[in-house]
Amino acid sequence: MYFKNQKFMVAGMSKSGECAARFLLERGADVYVYDDFASDKVASVMNEFESLGARIVNAESYIDATLACDVLVLSPGIPIDNPLPVAFRKQGKAIIGEEELGALFLRATAIAVTGTNGKTTTVSMLNSVLENAGLKSVACGNIGNPLVGETENLGFNDYAVIEVSSFQLETLSSLRPHIAIVTNVTEDHLNRHYNMENYVYLKSKLLRNLRESEYAVLNYDDEVVRGFAKLTKAKVVYFSMQGNKEGAYFENGEVYFNGEKYFDADEMTLGGVHNIYNALACVAAARILGIGKNKVAEAICSFKGIRHRIEAVRTVNGVTYYDDSKGTNVDATVKAVQTMTEPTIILLGGKDKGYDYVPLFQSLKNSKVIHAVLYGENRFKLLNAAIKSGFTCFALCAEFETAFRLARFIAKSGQNVLLSPASSSFDSFSNYEERGDAFKKLVEGINEAFED
Repeated sequence: MYFKNQKFMVAGMSKSGECAARFLLERGADVYVYDDFASDKVASVMNEFESLGARIVNAESYIDATLACDVLVLSPGIPIDNPLPVAFRKQGKAIIGEEELGALFLRATAIAVTGTNGKTTTVSMLNSVLENAGLKSVACGNIGNPLVGETENLGFNDYAVIEVSSFQLETLSSLRPHIAIVTNVTEDHLNRHYNMENYVYLKSKLLRNLRESEYAVLNYDDEVVRGFAKLTKAKVVYFSMQGNKEGAYFENGEVYFNGEKYFDADEMTLGGVHNIYNALACVAAARILGIGKNKVAEAICSFKGIRHRIEAVRTVNGVTYYDDSKGTNVDATVKAVQTMTEPTIILLGGKDKGYDYVPLFQSLKNSKVIHAVLYGENRFKLLNAAIKSGFTCFALCAEFETAFRLARFIAKSGQNVLLSPASSSFDSFSNYEERGDAFKKLVEGINEAFED
């Protein structure tokens, strides 16, 4: 790609958009920047880029800009059916994402991870395995730094462990990872992708470019993911907790690869069935890369998890507060609830992503959850699902902070308060990290004078 005679419009000044615009400006491209979300941070970023030679596009002028620009670099937060990409598509112009831009210039060996749940933990855990083996590796993509920001930092002997979301897969076509991992596929983002068929198709796209010399690491226990084996030319390596003995598997409390024991699951710092699945995926990938099992076991067993995923924040007055703000869909929330060993008050709500919440409340009825505080934009949909499921121990409010105070009031010593919203954060927050940080701030603000 020759930058100096092409005009690029970068739409969306999120972390990925900002990084893409900076990458293009540094290479002498003619860059137009656009974001319809007004905030001080966005304004500051756009003003900086204007001082570096970029042109700011506003809502009134963006159609004219589509006529002038050759390529649209689309933020993952902007749907592919938004009027802006539609205008580019009608003119037959290229639409790419930041990860696509990064993939075009990546020299390092790529290991890409997608799936509904477990992506971030698997990426972080595998990155720890690589680093523990003395290899230069970086976790990037939908976690940490955008891929395009790491391309110059990584050489041919290095590794990029890339988290790839379904939003990013909408505009990603050039990435050819040496190992592609698919953790699971359950209902998610149907408000964006319309139906499960579209969502499943996007997840399978990660395998499209794999050749016979590359590897697809697939969850054998997930029927949809297991079916992806038919869609790829790559060598398929499975991981399983339900009896499949090929690849990485779990048996009698122990983790194996093709009959060779790696470690006891009880040795892992992280608990929960979902984390054993993540560990199995990492074992499979590490074995493909030829990393010694002792280094693998050491890194996985000592791995302490990621921020905002079933993270114990603090115990106050005998009540333990858990931040699972990353639980943005029903399946993730169910998995978080399954890790609770004491009576639990759960905070549910945010922006709806198109779910049927009835299965969630049916699961809650057979769990440690004794009360649910429903809040946010989708609170009435949650309420209707709770009533339909026969789950009657709930409170209803509009605002996040009010929901927290209600949960704190309800919880008694020896119980938990769990933020695991089963919903997007976009009704009140810019992302799940901001929501989780707000929860932690509220927890830290509880007066210790009243602590038991």
